[in-house]
Amino acid sequence: MFKTLVITGGNKGIGLEITKYFLEKGYNVVVGARTSMPKNLDKNNKLKFLKINATIESDHNKLSKLALKHFGYIDVYINNVGISEWRPIEKIDKKFLDYIFNTNLKSFFWGCKTAIKFMNKGGSIINISSIAGKRGSKNNSVYSASKFGINGLTQSLSKEVGNKGIRINSVCPVLIMTKGLVKALKSNYSPAKGDVESFLKKFSKDQSALNRLPKAEEIAKTCFFLASDNASAITGQSINVDCGVFPQ
Repeated sequence: MFKTLVITGGNKGIGLEITKYFLEKGYNVVVGARTSMPKNLDKNNKLKFLKINATIESDHNKLSKLALKHFGYIDVYINNVGISEWRPIEKIDKKFLDYIFNTNLKSFFWGCKTAIKFMNKGGSIINISSIAGKRGSKNNSVYSASKFGINGLTQSLSKEVGNKGIRINSVCPVLIMTKGLVKALKSNYSPAKGDVESFLKKFSKDQSALNRLPKAEEIAKTCFFLASDNASAITGQSINVDCGVFPQ
């Protein structure tokens, strides 16, 4: 029997790589996102798509019900939506704070709540966090706080629902080359100060134990492992996928 993944933001960046990898491994995949799927995937009969706003609880319910309608069950739920933007504290206002927190943290609460409601024993919830959720950095207080929140959510819920046979873990990547990251790094408030290529080259050399940065596919493979029976004893963890940037 094929398993089913529900993923938010699974149509671009890290999320798209997760979607593709799970499809390759035989999963049914249900994607919820604001924008449509790439055309080369939208006709895959093992893939269903629903336009949603992940910051709204009822949209997570609609997404889960779509999965149940077409595939009958939900084995894995991945909360993946996220926004990165550097800003110093004096430039942070309510609009910006709400925007980042609603997307990066509130949506994860709704996703977890919904998954727990519809998921059977043996289910796995995976939250895509960041090593920014373990250490702060300059001009990154809002993003970092939202990611710390995700890791706290993961730890707390693992204790809350472990007796239901549901596991919850976070994956904490370092800088992954996506369009969203490149856009964020072009800001003068970011550590790259607009020079993305030079910054990433220097960061890889100076900060990474492996002298490189992880690829989005490596995040997908980590998620696949955490979703599998091979990770049956792993819950409540926030696992770095960072090529040794932040050894723990």
